[in-house]
Amino acid sequence: MHHHPQPHISTPASASFAATAAFDFKPAKHRGSYNCGRCGLPKKGHVCHLNSSTNPTSISTPTSSPSAVTVENSSSASRPPHAPPIRQSYTHLRRALSFDDIETRADSTERDLDDSDSPYPGTDLDPDNEMVSGGLPAGCLWEVLRRLPPAGLLAAASVCKGWRETTKRLWRAAEELRLMVPPRGQLRFIGSVLKKCPSLVRLSLKMESDVDATMLACIAFSCPNLESMEISTSNTAVNRITGDELGRFVADKRCLTSLKMEGCSNLGGFVLSSSSLSTLWLSDLYSLSKMVFNCPNLKEVSLEFSRQENDTTDLTTMVDAMGRSCPRLQNIHIASVRLSHAVVLSLTAANLRGLRMLSLVLGSEITDASVAAIASSYSKLELLDLSGSSISDSGIGMICNVLPNTLSRLLLALCPNITSSGIQFATAQLPLLELMDCGMTVCDPDSQNSPCDESGDNELPNALNNKLHLMYQKLIIKHSRLKKLSLWGCSGLDALCLSCPELNDLNLNSCKNLHPERLLLQCPSLQNVHASGCQESLIGAIKSQVSDSMASLENQFQCKRLADGSKRVRAPDCLSQEASDDKKRRKVAEQQCKVLVD
Repeated sequence: MHHHPQPHISTPASASFAATAAFDFKPAKHRGSYNCGRCGLPKKGHVCHLNSSTNPTSISTPTSSPSAVTVENSSSASRPPHAPPIRQSYTHLRRALSFDDIETRADSTERDLDDSDSPYPGTDLDPDNEMVSGGLPAGCLWEVLRRLPPAGLLAAASVCKGWRETTKRLWRAAEELRLMVPPRGQLRFIGSVLKKCPSLVRLSLKMESDVDATMLACIAFSCPNLESMEISTSNTAVNRITGDELGRFVADKRCLTSLKMEGCSNLGGFVLSSSSLSTLWLSDLYSLSKMVFNCPNLKEVSLEFSRQENDTTDLTTMVDAMGRSCPRLQNIHIASVRLSHAVVLSLTAANLRGLRMLSLVLGSEITDASVAAIASSYSKLELLDLSGSSISDSGIGMICNVLPNTLSRLLLALCPNITSSGIQFATAQLPLLELMDCGMTVCDPDSQNSPCDESGDNELPNALNNKLHLMYQKLIIKHSRLKKLSLWGCSGLDALCLSCPELNDLNLNSCKNLHPERLLLQCPSLQNVHASGCQESLIGAIKSQVSDSMASLENQFQCKRLADGSKRVRAPDCLSQEASDDKKRRKVAEQQCKVLVD
């Protein structure tokens, strides 16, 4: 569950009007201002010839006004619009506030973050013609300040009254908040921030302190229109929220569509009832007595359990209830050491017609029979993750027979019964495959048997030991669409040949027995090769091959075909300086492959 910075998109044609309406407060006149509010010239002896009735609201194109607002590209475009007040037609135009620099703000938790208690009344304001301190148009100030991080906004609010009013409106227009909560004064800090953002719909918290029901109640009270909430915890923080408290929170938030929470070891059990919830991620679950999902619109669920052997959660009953009460599920991820064939049968009996992604991780009791049940029930899977299971090459054959026209991502890491033949067969029979993870599958047989040899309880003859040393395998993959391939920890491979023109990421970490002279990489699109824990000679061979591949690709730009297309000939030197070739060379230079060792 990793998260990235969100892109921005331009506003529609009404952005100019939205930006004008956003400046719904006019700061008090600054004493000593002698400039005209429309043209900026000195007032003394001046008659302004500009039409005072000019208003950006009459402009139809967003690019004609410098105050056009940009919004974060997210679910706000697809969300049904709320009924806004008469002068609040700009409420669907938001910006995302990033709170990645919490360290610079941790000392300011005791003061009002934007001095919103300012007594100055607000009136209509023309952002293009109104001047603020220093003669800067208000529209320009808005465009500058809205790109600042929160620490910068706090500093800007103390410059002058005009800047303070602008920062206050920026906080009010915030739709997304990503916040790292410091260990001290967390509740007061959260409350102080959230009350500045009444239009907040997406909230992401990184907790460095404990989380409890009081924090949850503060969020519920301060964010009435919350649609998405994510709570992650640091190593020192403890999530003390119980299942009953979480259930009440979900039931009260009628607009909540996405809930992601870490450290859920204290839930004990829960009953979630929501007609709007579509995404649910819970991690660190442990010994749940009950799990009830009354979420008819739930489409994605991720449940990660702690890896303790004494976990008493009944996954079979849980999966059966979830399948019956959530018929619209499309993505399912369950990680638990208690996954078994019985759990798979309960899942397949649910007959989830819309299921597209299935991930059952760490279930060592999942076998080829489980794969047969999955293949017979869900023939339109696009992603299948059975990492940590006990399936063999026969199970891979079943997957390839049923899912050749839909499966694009196959993850089979930590499956000790899979060989290089099964991996090679999968890449040959799945033409749409773009991602494949086979980490720790083809392992070194000598390292696997070394503990037994050291204990002396199961000694093998020397001849058999020599045979095990010869059991290293080779892997040959030729695929036209494969983009990411992971072979991390495959110490049982001694030969690798890849012919994948679209491959851009290759993981060979800890492939310590791969011979440099038995490595062939014909992958011109490679951008990253992970080679941590490999021999120095192998790292050198990788660097040599990827550099040769880039050089050969660049040399192709200096050749052209004859007019009839019959033969490729060397282009004259003058043609090699054409703009199109220069662009292609720059693109090749940007795609130089990186060999990552550390």
